Amino acid sequence: MKIIIADSGSTKTTWTVMTPGREGAEQVLTAGINPFYQKEEEIVGMLEREFPDRPGGVGALFFYGAGCANETVNAIVYRALRHYFGVETVEVQSDLMAAARALCGHEAGIACIMGTGSNSCYYDGKIIAEHVSPLGFILGDEGSGAVLGRTFLSDLLKHQLPGHLENAFYENHPVTPAEILDHIYKQPFPNRYAARFSRFMHAHRHEPAIRKIILHQFALFVERNILQYRAVRELPVHFCGSIAHHFRDELMETLLLHGLQPGKILPDPMEGLVAFHHSGA
Repeated sequence: MKIIIADSGSTKTTWTVMTPGREGAEQVLTAGINPFYQKEEEIVGMLEREFPDRPGGVGALFFYGAGCANETVNAIVYRALRHYFGVETVEVQSDLMAAARALCGHEAGIACIMGTGSNSCYYDGKIIAEHVSPLGFILGDEGSGAVLGRTFLSDLLKHQLPGHLENAFYENHPVTPAEILDHIYKQPFPNRYAARFSRFMHAHRHEPAIRKIILHQFALFVERNILQYRAVRELPVHFCGSIAHHFRDELMETLLLHGLQPGKILPDPMEGLVAFHHSGA
């Protein structure tokens, strides 16, 4: 029987269809699924439009998604997937569980997400045993693309950056300070907007002013999140997400500075999830 693994954010969902005895896997991309914002019928309607060639002979479906944080909202996704794919075995888990299984497999470890947002947990090899709340873009999400971008924009608008960096920014981003403030304070998804500017930071990451922001935010992530987990000194600290992947050197430097054991760093969890479920988990 085939297995479907889905890794979903609010923007897109990657569906991987695994067929026993066949090398490789089929992948389908659709819009994101988030039960905080979508009803069951809306999810089914999206799948009918964007995943019309539903595979037959599916024995199990494992869905990992942003917003899948409790049984009430998970049930919305569960019902929609059972209805659309006609499969009896459906498991709905959080994106943090996706990171834990992809990064740690069946071993204990610290699993972290560092993309637009950030998150972390202590995974004992089976369950998320400890979790420090990320608190989101305003109160937390240290080290994330959103907070890196927000901090950079604050320094930019308060003229805390060298003149050549300010000039380089405005040459590449024809935007006014008023437009930046409008996006942050009045437009939807200010976290996504702020995270865009992590690309500029990556391109100029060796500039002392940019490097200072990056290392400070990564240190905050370690101190306010990772160091709260038991046995953290004896466990590898793993990461997945675009920021962890692209700022790998700075992240490794921060972990070693804090006496921690760097583990895997993956751009996304899918490869690890395929390995996890291929093992029969």
